[in-house]
Amino acid sequence: MKRHLERILGKTGNHQHEVVRLNIGQIEKNPYQPRKEFDELELRDLARSIQEYGVIQPIIVRRAEDGFQLVAGERRLRACGMAGWHEVPAIIYDMEEEQAAAMSLVENLQRKDLNYFEEAEAYATLVVRFGLTQEEVAQRVGKSQSAIANKLRLLNLPDEIRDKISVEVISERQARALLRLSDAKQQAQVLQAIYQRGLNVRETETMVEQIRENISREINIRQPRQTVSAIIRDARIFLNTIKETVSRAQQAGVGMAMEENDGEDVYELIIRIPKK
Repeated sequence: MKRHLERILGKTGNHQHEVVRLNIGQIEKNPYQPRKEFDELELRDLARSIQEYGVIQPIIVRRAEDGFQLVAGERRLRACGMAGWHEVPAIIYDMEEEQAAAMSLVENLQRKDLNYFEEAEAYATLVVRFGLTQEEVAQRVGKSQSAIANKLRLLNLPDEIRDKISVEVISERQARALLRLSDAKQQAQVLQAIYQRGLNVRETETMVEQIRENISREINIRQPRQTVSAIIRDARIFLNTIKETVSRAQQAGVGMAMEENDGEDVYELIIRIPKK
């Protein structure tokens, strides 16, 4: 963990080395905690262990306006509360929000506490909220840029598909295979087959390719008969797709703006994306 902290904070990162005891009521929760769910039974087991042996590893906090903000160690903090403790051992680091978010992500990654969607959302927070590049995120968490890019691609799945994915059943590679299908109904069809027939990764990828081939054949059959009205409809589909992409980027916090001019022969779009 120390090596990762040095990567995140840098050599000049100031912190208080000694362990101090802080009142639990003074500690705010971490707003950038990537882990969304905590197993109640695991927390109770940890609380019993803390009652018997104490806290082996202090939590990490940073100073906040009205006390302290948790950076790493939410399971330990929750378990201490369960165990009836009023104070918890902690180390205080002086760090910015971006460093706190990265450190929280690193701790969870090291403990393998995150599922692939939680991990992707945490990377997206570093990119969108703090303006880091994928390479900068990769350096902070000790992974390759391609690994970060692959995780972020998972967030392109429609919400209705993500809601149907059980990460305990559907592997990350299977989820990524769904991205090769642009239609949510087709993605749902593949998901249903995985659940009902127990498809493995290779079988899932084969099914996706079969659907893509069928779509391609249907397009080739219809293409000679394509009318002017069909071409116009296709143009509007592309236009709506671009609009939807811009809308999603705006919802994610990217200050993207679009101007649209409906000309006599063309649709004209001007998209402005801030560099920072």
